[in-house]
Amino acid sequence: QVQLVESGGGLVQAGGSLRLSCAASGRTFGNYAMGWFRQAPGKEREFVAAISSGGGSIFYADSVKGRFTISRDNAKNTVYLQMNSLKPEDTALYYCAARRLVVDTTVVGYDYWGQGTQVTVSS
Repeated sequence: QVQLVESGGGLVQAGGSLRLSCAASGRTFGNYAMGWFRQAPGKEREFVAAISSGGGSIFYADSVKGRFTISRDNAKNTVYLQMNSLKPEDTALYYCAARRLVVDTTVVGYDYWGQGTQVTVSS
């Protein structure tokens, strides 16, 4: 069982930056692939970024490639999402998620979810 708590969301102007963090409970964080997803009002939850358990494989949605960076610190049981050059269309509730072992880019592929942190980008 893994419990996830996101933080770092907020209100930022277009072009600004935010760094999201996701702290995980448990002693086996290093066995889990981690993902970031987002959901805007009236839209389906969508993939943003994912990182393998050891950090060697990373994937991004085309819409954030070159602007967002996912990373993890297994010693701190934490995964991060650095978001630069933010756009109004990045406004959403951002969730982190965990699944055992193999990294995945689909919503249904993840077993554990946090409550989300709101990111709002003003134009």
